Amino acid sequence: MAVRLQAYVATHPGLSLSSAANRLVDEGLRTTEHPGITFREGSTGRRAGLVGGPDIWEVVRAVRSARAAEPELAEHALLSMVADNSGLPLRLLRTALRYWAAYPDDVDAEITAADDAEQAAERAWRREQDLLAG
Repeated sequence: MAVRLQAYVATHPGLSLSSAANRLVDEGLRTTEHPGITFREGSTGRRAGLVGGPDIWEVVRAVRSARAAEPELAEHALLSMVADNSGLPLRLLRTALRYWAAYPDDVDAEITAADDAEQAAERAWRREQDLLAG
C-alpha cells in the first residue's frame, strides 16, 4: 500500500504523503456515507461526481436553475423536470442532492469555479470576435 501511495503522490504535485493519505481516507469515507458517489480529476481539481454520471456540482446547478425558472413547482415536479432534461433517474438526482446537503461548501465552490471559468471563456470569445470584426 505504501508503494501505491507514493506512486499517487508522484503523479499529484503539491501533495505530501500525509495530505494524499488524508484526502483518500476522506474520499473513501464520503463514498461509504454516500453510495453512488465517486471522485474524479479534472481541470478544476478533484471533485465529487455520480458514478457513471455528471459531477455533483452540475446536478446542483441544474436544480437551482430549474428552481429559478419555475419557482412555484413542487419538489417532485421540479426533480422530474430536471430528470427529464438531464436524462438522470430521480434516484441519482437524490443521491447528488444528499451529497450536496452533507458537503455544500465543497460543491458550491465547484459551482463558483465553473461559473468563473465560463465567464472568462465568454469574455475571451467576445474579445476575439471584436478583433475579427475589425
